[in-house]
Amino acid sequence: MEQIDWELFKRVVEFRLMKKHSENSQKFVIPPEVSCVTKTLEKAGFKAYLVGGCVRDLLLARRPKDWDVTTNAKPEEIIALFSNTFYENNFGTVGVVNEETKDETLKVVEVTPFRLETTYSDNRRPDAVSWSDNVNDDLKRRDFTINAIALEITEGEGESFMGNIIDPFDGRSDLKRKIVKIAGDAHERLEEDALRLLRGVRIATELDFTIDSAAEKAIIANAELLKNISPERIRDEFVRIIMSDNPSKGIQMAQNMGILKFVVPELLEGIGVEQNKAHAFDVWTHLLETLKHAKKKEWPLEIRLAALFHDISKPETRRRNPKTGEWSFYGHEVVGARVTKNILTRLKFSREIIAKVTKLVRWHMFFSDTEQITLSAVRRMINNVGRENIWDLMNVRICDRIGTGRPKEDPYRLRKYKSMIEEALKDPISVGMLKINGARVMEVTKMPPGPKIGYILHALLEEVLEDPKQNTAQYLEERAQKLALLDEKTLKNMGEKGKEKKEEMQEEDVKEIRKKYWVQ
Repeated sequence: MEQIDWELFKRVVEFRLMKKHSENSQKFVIPPEVSCVTKTLEKAGFKAYLVGGCVRDLLLARRPKDWDVTTNAKPEEIIALFSNTFYENNFGTVGVVNEETKDETLKVVEVTPFRLETTYSDNRRPDAVSWSDNVNDDLKRRDFTINAIALEITEGEGESFMGNIIDPFDGRSDLKRKIVKIAGDAHERLEEDALRLLRGVRIATELDFTIDSAAEKAIIANAELLKNISPERIRDEFVRIIMSDNPSKGIQMAQNMGILKFVVPELLEGIGVEQNKAHAFDVWTHLLETLKHAKKKEWPLEIRLAALFHDISKPETRRRNPKTGEWSFYGHEVVGARVTKNILTRLKFSREIIAKVTKLVRWHMFFSDTEQITLSAVRRMINNVGRENIWDLMNVRICDRIGTGRPKEDPYRLRKYKSMIEEALKDPISVGMLKINGARVMEVTKMPPGPKIGYILHALLEEVLEDPKQNTAQYLEERAQKLALLDEKTLKNMGEKGKEKKEEMQEEDVKEIRKKYWVQ
């Protein structure tokens, strides 16, 4: 028998142990508001780990939006260690509040005992929970492998810490492969909390990952379970998909897996619905392309929702002209506004968001011909949608245009609309700008009503246009008294000059606005 070189064997074992330790021990940037929570628990003799999405984000070098800690301390023991906490649930989660931090993501650190869960009879929440002394028991109940990773902070100070990774489902490997994989039995995890079907799509969308084949099959097989989830929880995941860096990918993924019909089934009506030659896509693809451009411009939630829903009622309003063979969609914006309101109401959006998005959908078909549109029509549109929403409406229109497959975002027609809107929004130059009115002129001059009051106001307007600093109540009242001493003819001439000055300045303003947008 060959003699074993025990010294060499020992060095090989030591090397492998060191390699394994180095793989599990890494350096992390962790805010002191978080590390002080784990340190407090550990000083009291408890185990404490960062867990879930914050560990996943740290491993991806992303800044976590939420910080979660798991521990073998019980809720009452956690509460006793911190001065400001709240405990308003049946699942052991204690919120530790840090009022001193200015960072909203660090206001609350959630601390939960290692947990074991029983059955989920409603596909939403466990029927009962119990506490464990083993962190692995807690990780077993997590949804996805990339969320079933715990981090034990071992040493460090400030924001720089070393930490040991506990990764029973090899989530780090899935992070490297950029896949979302369900931890443990896929069907069991989805049956426990059906929102995980949509959450998996949301996480894959936010991280630009794919969903692994086993998880995809399980999601498709269990899609019906989403009917058991409250609209509010579905809305929150839906909003995060819409506000992600690739919302169209998320919507398409939800459709591919058969779960979009439990979120916004109305969108499915547009699949394969052909449009006219002006459109390169069917209604479904057009809506996704429109949403994609809203994201590209980093526009807010309301514009993204309006972009996704603006043509949602084209399928039900589509009619073919028997003579030309062309499709028409008359009234789709009116019907679409009603449908959009129903969708947002069903998903429990706020009244403010419902009102704004519905308006943007209702009026997205404004204007058609720049040669025929008038300023009065533009003013009526501003009145319909609101001054505060008119530029958002323009942004929806821009998204709509790009969503047809046209490459140019800002053609002459849209620049002309913008110019006319700015012109219509500009406060007109008038005597209404003055810090004095006709009633006050009569009061300080003791003059009766008559043409001279108007002449005085226009004369004052000319002076203010020349020197805006003169637009004070004191100066104008004193000046009105002096003007009142002049004869009517002189006052009339001064008033006419004031009107001419006003018209000149208005013309200059319009020229500047049109020059800004390169239009005539």
